[in-house]
Amino acid sequence: MAKRCYYEVLGVLRGASDADLKSAFRKLAMKYHPDRNAGDKDAEHRFKEINEAYEVLRDADKRAAYDRFGHAAFEHGMGGGPGPGFGADFATTFSDIFDDLFGMGGRRARSGGRERGADLRYNMEITLEEAFAGKAAQIRIPTSVICETCSGGGAKPGTKPKTCPTCSGLGKIRHAQGFFTLERTCPSCQGRGQVIDDPCKSCAGSGRVTKERALSVNVPAGVEDGTRIRLAGEGEAGVRGGPPGDLYIFLSIAPHAFFQRDGADLHCRVPISMVAAALGGGFDVPTIDGGKTRVKVPEATQSGRRFRLQGKGMPVLRSKQLGDMYVQVVVETPQNLTKRQKELLVEFDKHSSEKTQPEASGFFGRVKEFFDGLGSRPNSP
Repeated sequence: MAKRCYYEVLGVLRGASDADLKSAFRKLAMKYHPDRNAGDKDAEHRFKEINEAYEVLRDADKRAAYDRFGHAAFEHGMGGGPGPGFGADFATTFSDIFDDLFGMGGRRARSGGRERGADLRYNMEITLEEAFAGKAAQIRIPTSVICETCSGGGAKPGTKPKTCPTCSGLGKIRHAQGFFTLERTCPSCQGRGQVIDDPCKSCAGSGRVTKERALSVNVPAGVEDGTRIRLAGEGEAGVRGGPPGDLYIFLSIAPHAFFQRDGADLHCRVPISMVAAALGGGFDVPTIDGGKTRVKVPEATQSGRRFRLQGKGMPVLRSKQLGDMYVQVVVETPQNLTKRQKELLVEFDKHSSEKTQPEASGFFGRVKEFFDGLGSRPNSP
């Protein structure tokens, strides 16, 4: 049976780049892998065909010979064609495919065994005033730090880690299975490439110990609830001298007794008397910077009216701009009236008219018109 064109097998053009060849090979190898097609002879044949095609085309010399002479280039020993074994590049490529198939990506040993330390989280609550002005805070966190006895190496002072005899320092081992090679983390050194015969007594060979650390944190002005501050390299120390992780500080802002925040703006509600709303007046309100400001209330102010105080809100993060402050007045209905106060209100009501209460008069006027309209409609059949 005549062999198919290697380019046709991989589904690429003759001018395909190395990256295109590798990508096509990965997709097809995953599709026709025997573990995904148990008992399927056609899939097994395709899988071998794909491997053979890629083994030739990935090699520049073999590809050049194939482009010139076709399959004849590898007949009768010409050109050293594809054999039963595979090179290191192929083993690495197939290891990538194996990771994709079985979800083992990310488990490979880090170069030299330098494992990065874990990131840490610290929750900090601040007041709205601190969010306005910013804050320099001191925090204490328990974390893993480099062992001072062994300087993070993990070995007893005076000794050194040795190259792992199982993997020869690679941190991974390979073994053949059929016509392909599998790669996995070395079980002896856990991918570090080194073993310690005489571990440090202070850290038991990990190169780090648990200790409480004091750190300074600068909280900028204008931060909002949920803001995250990253302190690079302030997380846990890495294993055996590996790079440290980061520390993430999550900010929450405590509820305020007077203000509610909306971005850079502040809102507050202030109750005023019925007399102050009717006749006008004013009152002082506190501001977030610790001062106070005067709010003037004009005559005939209705409940719910808002007054804007420009530039009295929160700072915008990393900006010189300030938000505004909005004061909403709520007219308070009098309670616990004396007999005389009730008499005065009754007398006031007698002298009220549409001019003194235009909104109420207009509303009830429309209600009367609505009911009058219902009464004038003909009865339905």
